[in-house]
Amino acid sequence: MTAIKHALQRDIFTPNDERLLGIVNVCKAGKKKKNCFLCATVTIERPVQVKVVKVKKSDKGDFYKRQQTWELRDLTVVDAKDASKENPEFDLHFEKIYRWLASSTAEKNCFISCIWKLNQRYLRKKVEFVNVSSQLLEELPKAEESVPSGESQSVAGGDEDALDDYQELSTREEQDIESMMEMCEYAISNAEAFAEKLFKELQVLDGANIQSIMASEKQVNILMQLLDEALGEVDTIEGKLSSYEEMLQSVKEQMDQISQSNRLIQISNTNNGKLLDEIQFLVNYMDLSKGHIRALQDGDLTSSKGIEACINASEALLQCMNVALRPGHEKLLSVKQQQQMFTDLRDTFARRLTNHLNNVFVHQGHDQSSTLSQHTAELTLPKHSPLHRDLLRYAKLMEWLKNTHREKYEGLSRTYVDYMSRLYEREIKDFFEVAKIKMAGTSKEAKNKFATLPRKESTLKQEPESLHGSSGKLTGSTSSLNKLTVQGSNSRRSQSSSLLDMGNMSASDLDVADRTKFDKIFEQVLSELEPLCLAEQDFISKFFKLQQHQTVMPPLAQPETEELDGSTASRIPPQNDHRHSSSEKDMVRLMMNKIFQSIETELNSLIALGDKIDSFHSLYMLVKMSHHVWTAENVDPASFLSTTLGNVLVTVKRNFDKCILGQIRQMEEVKIPKKTKVGILPFVTAFEEFAELAETIFRNAERRGDLDKAYVKLIKAVFVNVEKVANESQKTPRDVVMMENFHHIFSTLSRLKISCLDAEKREAKHKYTDHLQSYVINSLGQPLEKLNHFFEGVESRVAQGVREDEVSYQLAFNKQELRKVIKEYPGKEVKKGLDNLYKKVDKHLCEEESLLQVVWHSMQDEFIRQYKHFEDLIGRCYPGSGITMEFTIQDVLEYFSSIAQSH
Repeated sequence: MTAIKHALQRDIFTPNDERLLGIVNVCKAGKKKKNCFLCATVTIERPVQVKVVKVKKSDKGDFYKRQQTWELRDLTVVDAKDASKENPEFDLHFEKIYRWLASSTAEKNCFISCIWKLNQRYLRKKVEFVNVSSQLLEELPKAEESVPSGESQSVAGGDEDALDDYQELSTREEQDIESMMEMCEYAISNAEAFAEKLFKELQVLDGANIQSIMASEKQVNILMQLLDEALGEVDTIEGKLSSYEEMLQSVKEQMDQISQSNRLIQISNTNNGKLLDEIQFLVNYMDLSKGHIRALQDGDLTSSKGIEACINASEALLQCMNVALRPGHEKLLSVKQQQQMFTDLRDTFARRLTNHLNNVFVHQGHDQSSTLSQHTAELTLPKHSPLHRDLLRYAKLMEWLKNTHREKYEGLSRTYVDYMSRLYEREIKDFFEVAKIKMAGTSKEAKNKFATLPRKESTLKQEPESLHGSSGKLTGSTSSLNKLTVQGSNSRRSQSSSLLDMGNMSASDLDVADRTKFDKIFEQVLSELEPLCLAEQDFISKFFKLQQHQTVMPPLAQPETEELDGSTASRIPPQNDHRHSSSEKDMVRLMMNKIFQSIETELNSLIALGDKIDSFHSLYMLVKMSHHVWTAENVDPASFLSTTLGNVLVTVKRNFDKCILGQIRQMEEVKIPKKTKVGILPFVTAFEEFAELAETIFRNAERRGDLDKAYVKLIKAVFVNVEKVANESQKTPRDVVMMENFHHIFSTLSRLKISCLDAEKREAKHKYTDHLQSYVINSLGQPLEKLNHFFEGVESRVAQGVREDEVSYQLAFNKQELRKVIKEYPGKEVKKGLDNLYKKVDKHLCEEESLLQVVWHSMQDEFIRQYKHFEDLIGRCYPGSGITMEFTIQDVLEYFSSIAQSH
């Protein structure tokens, strides 16, 4: 190993100015044993760099080469695997873990010891040594003894130890040695003589030292005497200090007595200050001025000044009663007396305030001056803003009453609801009576008839379908639906209808002006009700302070549990009945339901009247009601107005659906006379009128979807019943009925441009076109009947396989037979047949649709097409025969033109 070390030093490290201090023969663990050496080196130049170098023998020769180098500062962990047993394996953790197997455990230990010493000397870095014996890190391992001396010294870093023991001479030491050697020139040539001389000089110095010590004994005795005197003085001083300490002890006891006295005085002052604070607290926060007391006892609750004084006094009283008393205050007699006075004042003022407001509510509830019966000229509701303005002056007092006397507050709310519901019931009843009179006219007779209309919701639900009066050609009737009849060939059919249940007003008297009048009246009713409800709801929220916190609502009677016939409402249950928790918004809505319990009933009654007068009124009501519901929901979706109008809207929508179903039922019950032509069916014309009216009413409406659904139902019923009537028709051909009515439907839908019916419009056009073509083809077979039959036979022979040029050899279809058939249809006969056909078509078609010229032109085209077809068959089946028709296409055009002009 020594030889290898010297060889590595010479060949590898000396050229790089490095010294080899430790070496170990290793191979990689777990792989084929390819030996190499791990070397620990340091650089000669400063700063010193410490490295671990992997050296491997070259494959091409016996020389060694450097394979890999690591800086010692990059080493983090040295793992010896086992500290107690001999194990040649060890790991070095650089940027990754390198696992090695040493040739012997002794070499491994020497190398690890060298690494530890180099780390301690040069790096001072805390490299972690794992599974390494502590003895190995403190001194050279004993295993070095088994290694040869030169090898051990080199492996263990002996050169470094020698460097550690050597210390250089300082400059002073060098100068002294040089001067001493100059005094003895023979020091270098005769070292023994020089050493003997130095020894003699040392003996002389030792003798001098001993004599000096003996000469100082006298001085030591003198020093001891002085120490004795000093000790005596110390004893004297200690005696004086003891006397002083006794004096100070007496002074300390006196000062303690004075301090105790001062502490007691300070405690007394502190207690007096706290007592004064408590008294000032009670005086400041539990004292009510005489002016406030007078206001609470005798304050004027009618004048603004008196109300303001009462508000200030009530707030001051509430502050005094709500003051947070400190522990022990409630036991003081004066505090108890003051609290009792506050309670008496609170009860007194609450009683005065409750009595006063009760009187105001009762007086307003019985006030007859604002009843609408005295104002029949205008359809308006009385305004309650003056009452609201006067009562809002008491809003703060109501809030005080709510916080202090909950029972009286709830009693006032019940009283207000009770009396105001009576007042509003009278006003709303009169208001709707005027509205009904204006709908039907101002005559006394009409008023008496409309006054008999039902008011109860239960009665409204039992109204039969006969309430829907007939209007126009397509509305319901009150008793039984009279069958539709067709009056003549050139006049429109009209439906007979029964009289309305109320009065003798017939449906024919109701026109667009009547519907417009109804629309304005209905809009006026809703426009009057909306601000009335919103103003009352806003007042209730402000007056009763029901807009911020959760509260326990007063036990108001539910509207649905009471009579809806306008009679006096039952009294609200008392305070101790069952109560439930609800939000203040719900409480406002419940109060509004009680106050305006008659609105929904009256609206339903008005809607029933309007629907009874004319079922088409449901269209107007649906649009108006939908708009007002949408407006109310934008303001407050949960408000009383929004809920009530929403409920009424359901009734209006139900009436609208009944109107549509009634019209469909009338379509299904239509009967066509057997002896007259059909023409445009009455329900087709009625659908046109309905669509025109609906498009006018629903322009920019919120509920356009309801109308679109109704359109789809109606148009499907129209299609079905047109086909049904066409199939049942005996006088008019089926194709004519289908053609005329679907042409009318297509024209109506094209003119009105109803987007939801685009598919039905295309279907109507398709049906019209198909039946027009069918009618033309079927009609043209009559004037040239024999010629048609002849050529049909020719085509059948060709279809059976007979060649076209051989058809003329068939006995029934030879040239002579063809000439015979052609001679039967000279131009004069053809024109006569066409003239008869024109007259027959004119009898079939109605004047309203003006389709005669359209049909006649289509027949001309079809006749010319057949003419060309006949000529083509003659040319193919009878070639070279010279047979032609006895009239030309130009003759046909002249026939059709002259016939059309002559009629």
